[in-house]
Amino acid sequence: MYEGGVEWAIADGTTVKGSYTLVDGTVVDADAKNAPVSMDTYYITPNKCTECQGFHEEPQCAAVCPVDCCVPDEMYVETVEQLMAKKAALHI
Repeated sequence: MYEGGVEWAIADGTTVKGSYTLVDGTVVDADAKNAPVSMDTYYITPNKCTECQGFHEEPQCAAVCPVDCCVPDEMYVETVEQLMAKKAALHI
């Protein structure tokens, strides 16, 4: 989760080094900074979100959000298998 206006990188909080393929097929350097998803609100990039699969029983963003604003992104619907594969790629 990132504060609005803050750039993000695949390497932030992961074990990824070198090249990484984003959900849209773009290949980036894991340390490269990417444009913020939002300038005004906290955000979660779908390139890194695993919905806490393999870590917790429920997505922790929604569990701790004080205003219930963490809602599923209908543009990025993934199966448990896809989320677990993303977890494996991000957390070696």
